[in-house]
Amino acid sequence: MRRLFPVTYETAAQAPAGAPDAPDAPGAAVTDVTDATDREWELLELAEAYAYPELRSAGVRQPWLRANMVSTLDGAAQHDGKSQGISSAADMRIFGVLRALADVVVVGAETVRQEGYRPARARAEFAASREAAGQGPAPVIAVVTASLDLDFSLPLFTSPLVPTLVLTGAAAAPDRVAAAEKAGAEVVIAGDGMGVDPVRAVRALAERGMTRLLTEGGPRLLGQMVAAGVLDELCLTLSPTLTAGDAQRIAGGPAMAVPERLELASLLEEAGFLFARYRRP
Repeated sequence: MRRLFPVTYETAAQAPAGAPDAPDAPGAAVTDVTDATDREWELLELAEAYAYPELRSAGVRQPWLRANMVSTLDGAAQHDGKSQGISSAADMRIFGVLRALADVVVVGAETVRQEGYRPARARAEFAASREAAGQGPAPVIAVVTASLDLDFSLPLFTSPLVPTLVLTGAAAAPDRVAAAEKAGAEVVIAGDGMGVDPVRAVRALAERGMTRLLTEGGPRLLGQMVAAGVLDELCLTLSPTLTAGDAQRIAGGPAMAVPERLELASLLEEAGFLFARYRRP
């Protein structure tokens, strides 16, 4: 793996004279030359590269919601209904690191069903850093669902390291709410009707001390978050593959009236896969 952006001393030295990324270019960021070396990064190096920003207001940590998604060159977020077929070993390392940094992983019910979600696990490599940050041994999984049409006998609900949350609306069927609670999940109301309001969901999680938020989709949930204006950062893996077909994009749902532009924060590369971080300006 190597860092392509922000520019390193090595990449700056290789750039043509007067190129925008030259080290004396106005506003150009320069990082350690070793970042440009193509090698496997340690997990803690990746953790530093993907660290959450320390945003505080009146001494209170503010929530930061990032999404982690993978896409093919032709825009597919899945192949045969799953993301695994377009992923890579490096992508999965970053996937694990992003989870290890998060307080909570927010995921849609359809993704839980399709991807066979299991409880997040504790990782020895991150035990000390999570404890220092006041986090539990593993991130909470928060499932967003209007219908609560979930198999509550799965380990995600019956035997997680930390209790799973179910985010739903006030009009959710009482028997399904009872089934979730009986399985050991905590049900959080984050909407007035059947569905979940992304703004209320982020607020409800932050009120529970979960301010480092990560969503892994699916596309419908991510589209709702984008439309609601609650997404702060997109971690996007660009897979060097083509699939054609009619697979979903990383975000679905109604189009925004005005497209939102993000700025590139960092770009890594390994084996042709690009790992980008985009943030709100």
